[in-house]
Amino acid sequence: MKFIDEATIKVYAGDGGNGVATFRREKYEAMGGPNGGDGGRGGSIYMIADRNINTLVDYRYTRVFRAKRGENGRGSDQYGAGGDDMVLRVPVGTVISDKATGQVLTDLAEHDQRVMVAKGGNGGLGNIHFKSSINRAPRQCTKGDAGEEFELYLELKVLADVGLLGMPNAGKSTFIRSVSAAKPKVADYPFTTLHPNLGVVRVDANRSFVIADVPGLIEGAAEGAGLGHQFLRHLSRTRLLLHLVDLAPFDEAVDPVREAIAITEELRKYDEELYNKPRWLVLNKVDMLEDSEEKVAEFVQKLGWEGRYFAISALAGIGCRELTYAIMEHVEETSRADHEAAASAGADSVTGY
Repeated sequence: MKFIDEATIKVYAGDGGNGVATFRREKYEAMGGPNGGDGGRGGSIYMIADRNINTLVDYRYTRVFRAKRGENGRGSDQYGAGGDDMVLRVPVGTVISDKATGQVLTDLAEHDQRVMVAKGGNGGLGNIHFKSSINRAPRQCTKGDAGEEFELYLELKVLADVGLLGMPNAGKSTFIRSVSAAKPKVADYPFTTLHPNLGVVRVDANRSFVIADVPGLIEGAAEGAGLGHQFLRHLSRTRLLLHLVDLAPFDEAVDPVREAIAITEELRKYDEELYNKPRWLVLNKVDMLEDSEEKVAEFVQKLGWEGRYFAISALAGIGCRELTYAIMEHVEETSRADHEAAASAGADSVTGY
């Protein structure tokens, strides 16, 4: 299935049915009273997050969605039937925005989360509502209200705890294959990864985290080089970024330090908030170096890196186990801190502080 992570659609809720003005016309009651019923409510349009869907491909080719109109009212006090609601299923992690204003309407971050994106119009009133002591034969009735209509922009941001960042051929896909059951394409040429891949890493029976591999960045991505920043949105929900660097490039003219700086700069250009996320340096392909410890120390010194770093070989599995356990501890710590902050905020709102 083709991976689609953005789409623009138009939604039209159903109009309300019209009320009617009718009168009873039965035997011996030629001048019966009003009995015109109300129109039915128009169908609304809802969106619901479904964890069994992982792409917006259904909305790339079908772009217009219309809910049914409510039926008109009828005589004999009969109300029109309401229009059926329409439910659109989207992947968990879909952000819905108003295309015209750019305002974010909702973020469907949990399975079965449901939101109304266009409300159906109310039905019109029949003449039975206008009867009074001074108006025994009202001929008034009202039309149904129009349903809401919007042009919506759907943007999918995958849900992952950890995101992989790096140049093409840095070994991101090999790493995710090594530590999880995911099997992204691996080859000896750039941009083998053309869309995000997710893998679940299990460190123990009941401890796991989700890791996301996105297509590699290159210098000039902000200007559209390579695949540009097209997939960096998928790293925005992560708790930790892993910056993979190839310490043993095939081309001797390639400087790993310069490439690492270029990636960091592209990240900063794209989003300052993403740039400020916790980020660890992962130096890959140490199995191809003779003096790996010295080369690692030299790289860290030249880069001026002061954060955490790990030396691994994704292909040989060297250092991968230690890295995954460190990631698991970080994910658990940040998750615990988030829960405590949420609990504290809830307690403050209850006490009024």
